[in-house]
Amino acid sequence: MIRTPLRPLARILEAREKGENPDSIERENIRIRHEQMRDKARQRAEGRLLVLTLFFVCAFLAVGARMGFMATSEPREPRAEAPGAVIQANRADIVDRNGNLLATNFETHSLYAQPPQMVDPAHAARELARIFPDLKEQDLIEDFTGKRKFVWIKRKLSPEQMQAVHEIGDPGLLFGSRDMRLYPNGKLAAHVLGGASFGKEGVHAAEVIGVAGVEKYFDDYLRDPANGDTPLQLSLDLTVQAASERVLYGGMKLMNAKGATSILMDVKTGEVISVVSLPSFDPNDRPRPSVSGDASDNPLFNRSVQGVYELGSTFKIFTVAQAMDLGLVNPDTIIDTKGPMRWGKFRISDFRNYGDTMSVSKVIIKSSNIGTARIALDIGAERQRAFLGKLGMLEETGFEIVEAATGKPLLPKNWSELSTMTISYGHGLSTSPMHLAAGYAALANGGFKVKPTILKQDGPKLGERVFSEASAKASMKMLREVVTEGTASFGEVKGYAVGGKTGTADKPKRTGGYYDDKVIATFASVFPAHDPRYVLIVTLDEPVDTTGTEPRRTAGWTAVPVAAEMIRRIAPLLGMRPTVEPGAVEDIKLTSN
Repeated sequence: MIRTPLRPLARILEAREKGENPDSIERENIRIRHEQMRDKARQRAEGRLLVLTLFFVCAFLAVGARMGFMATSEPREPRAEAPGAVIQANRADIVDRNGNLLATNFETHSLYAQPPQMVDPAHAARELARIFPDLKEQDLIEDFTGKRKFVWIKRKLSPEQMQAVHEIGDPGLLFGSRDMRLYPNGKLAAHVLGGASFGKEGVHAAEVIGVAGVEKYFDDYLRDPANGDTPLQLSLDLTVQAASERVLYGGMKLMNAKGATSILMDVKTGEVISVVSLPSFDPNDRPRPSVSGDASDNPLFNRSVQGVYELGSTFKIFTVAQAMDLGLVNPDTIIDTKGPMRWGKFRISDFRNYGDTMSVSKVIIKSSNIGTARIALDIGAERQRAFLGKLGMLEETGFEIVEAATGKPLLPKNWSELSTMTISYGHGLSTSPMHLAAGYAALANGGFKVKPTILKQDGPKLGERVFSEASAKASMKMLREVVTEGTASFGEVKGYAVGGKTGTADKPKRTGGYYDDKVIATFASVFPAHDPRYVLIVTLDEPVDTTGTEPRRTAGWTAVPVAAEMIRRIAPLLGMRPTVEPGAVEDIKLTSN
């Protein structure tokens, strides 16, 4: 920095020549220097004031913005963040084939306590026990007055419960927001949806995970954030499902059955339009699995896929269809039905004496065990087993709910000739109603295997051929005649040409052997028989019709009327109008005049 001298020599000499006082020059320079120093100090002070002003303005704006945000946002309890894995609470919705909501996430709150912050633990415990009857006041007091610093009280609260707890006014009772799974239709399709629970939990977040049904089977898809806006679309039709559940429940009560199941399947896609298992439950409040007694008595038991039963005479049509494909019989072949039929110490008999001979068609229409067994002997054990394996009757169905994996068929230890005969009419081999539905769908669609699915499909999904077209068509004609002339006469629904087969099997005891007065009654139906679109399976567990003078347990008296009423209700919902069944075309002979 260059400073100007106070007494510059040149000016001093010039002032002396002019006779002026040189000291005035020094005073003038001092004044100028002081003014410069004053101006610089003022500039520094003004800069500091400007910076300080800007700081206070920014601070004021930050505080004001924070206050505005807090005033407009939902109040939350303060929380401390700890390092660790992030809890992913998002979960995709589940909808039916028409986009109707079946499951979604719902924001709720949890309730916990921090005993060191509580003002009156005894009062809080008393009020909480009043709000939540399942909580005990004494247990809460022990938790609040002990050494614990954190106590879970409720992991899910309704808005009304939250308000009641808030009115207690104790600062030690705190809320945490979280998502829960909501099933807006209650018990509807409960066994398909299964249910969800909490996985990893934090105070202010909880991971929603599937515990059963499609919720567990598709858990990875539903939890994937990339699928948050893409719901899982099922093949179910909500209106058809509701009607099916209502009819089946009424039929179960009317027939005094302890349980029931029904399956409605599209014969060309394998889509399950409705599936019901009774008794049922509410997935919003899923009960605990039973640890004792018969598992099938628990509402969680899914009879459609877990119920592995001997399904009786519904299997006879498979035996006849295979025999026709092998060229062993045709619908008019005469079969020896003289009985009883003896095999060693065992004997096979019919429900009634149908005479010494019957045609193959009559064997199905009248449901002759003897006639079917004789046909099965011609088929042989090896070919029968290979055929049923090809049809999918010897393995799990692959239906997309976790419970389906447990419904593995029960096979005979030794597939002997006796087993071949009994299996031909539905005894000695236990399968689920879902297996039966898939088998009848293959007959109805012209002979192609289909895989049962709970997902909506975009068109026919026909697999390998398991029946010839001719045998499938002949089988459908026989099934129609079972309704018009045979054991399923109560199954006739005007305008829908129902075809089907009844099956009544003695119920096995857990300790071995069979009950004398308990049966599994099944009706496997197809409609309309002349142009099949749907298969309907109805199975009743221990039914008994008491409207007559004597109790009646056979499927013709129990399962068939329930199935008929169900078809009568759901066919219009499926967009099917009653039609006139086309008559048989008679042979015409041309003769000259």
